[in-house]
Amino acid sequence: MYKFFLKRFFDIILSLVAIILLLPFFIPVFTILILTGEHKVFYFQKRIGYKNKPFNIWKLATMLKDSVKLPGGYHTTHNDPRILPFGVFLRKTKLNELPQLINIFIGDMSFIGPRPLADKTFSPYPSHVKKNIYKVKPGLTGIGSIIFRDEERLLSETLMEPEEFYVTNISPYKGELELWYQKNLNFLTDLKLLFCTAWVVFFIDS
Repeated sequence: MYKFFLKRFFDIILSLVAIILLLPFFIPVFTILILTGEHKVFYFQKRIGYKNKPFNIWKLATMLKDSVKLPGGYHTTHNDPRILPFGVFLRKTKLNELPQLINIFIGDMSFIGPRPLADKTFSPYPSHVKKNIYKVKPGLTGIGSIIFRDEERLLSETLMEPEEFYVTNISPYKGELELWYQKNLNFLTDLKLLFCTAWVVFFIDS
């Protein structure tokens, strides 16, 4: 029951409250984005969603337009030259992810779940992971996001090509973590992952 009804109820209520409370904060952020960089506020990208159906994810614009077509593609590294100056701050604080509260409110996403991937980063997953990972809605955060929170640094420090390193050293483990989440999905698990996310953002990565 929690997986399909209560989880959605909590997502609607919490996302609506968060949007209302954060609105005054977003006004200066939007203003800075309009006046700097490429003068764009939002960035939209097709991602894999619930039951492997695509949807448009909302983010604050932190990188050059069409950055996926530039060297690096879908894999962002530490100190990536495609990141705009204000985007460095937004990405470090994870504030660029907050517009996904809209995705949560309209039902594309949940607060907790596997991160929604682009086709390019979804394809390396083993077939059993691709078949099952999105039997739950993708999340703003989740076990894979917490464990691999240093993914950009790992991709920067590897002697391998970032794409090859992602395929061989990240995607197999991250996929299994997300399958573990589904097997242990309940209110307490979600609460623990929300707490871990807050702890990482405010006390470890700050």
